[in-house]
Amino acid sequence: MPVETDRNTPLAGRTAVITGAGSGIGLATARLFATAGARLALVDRADPQPLQKAFPDALCLTGDVGNPAAVAEHARAIRDRFGRMDILVTAAGWSDGKTVAQGDYPSWTAVLNTVLDGTFLWAHQAVTQMSEHGGSIVFVGSQLALSGGRNNAAYLAGKGAVMSLARSMALEHADEGIRVNTVIPGAIDTPLLARGFARSADPEAAKARSMARHALGRLGRPEEVAEAILFLASDRASFTTGSCMMVEGGWLAG
Repeated sequence: MPVETDRNTPLAGRTAVITGAGSGIGLATARLFATAGARLALVDRADPQPLQKAFPDALCLTGDVGNPAAVAEHARAIRDRFGRMDILVTAAGWSDGKTVAQGDYPSWTAVLNTVLDGTFLWAHQAVTQMSEHGGSIVFVGSQLALSGGRNNAAYLAGKGAVMSLARSMALEHADEGIRVNTVIPGAIDTPLLARGFARSADPEAAKARSMARHALGRLGRPEEVAEAILFLASDRASFTTGSCMMVEGGWLAG
């Protein structure tokens, strides 16, 4: 990837693909990348009209990140529109809120299909295109994959696997000029987290406990995670690969 020349628009001229772009960390990253000059390809399984309205110059794609045929079609559409893929951010994810005992195989595989398979499928397409010119891949992990957590067995298993995948890919593709890193958010104020609290018998108490787990005493904001993703995606992180960047408010320190 070329060395940036304008610190205000570090992604100028680069095509950035963001999965899970319709809400939460993915949406915050899309907004920040737009101000950083990126050409955006935004992927979500929800109605694309709100995204297209918010990002009129973006290529907005609707589909399941865990569907191989859909991902391959989307990757072709990105190449046809922009000519190349320079950055990939995999922010798509969800949790069924179940333990191993509570869950069943269909729910287990459904969560992993998005969290892990979707990450693999998009990473496969990304390195195939980036092998020609280099690039940057940023996976979105979870602090709970390191500390452990309740009622998220499939989600956390997938996030832990994603972290290992990033390290492997960082080694395998360094010679091609492709950097692969993982950002590790704490409890971030997103619709996904709100749904998790809502499953509790006392959602406000669950939220208070989560806030107290962070040394900073609050939930994180999607925009704070997006700033870390921008750093990892840009040339400012040109000597960073195979790393896990913590944006978890001191959760793991405690």
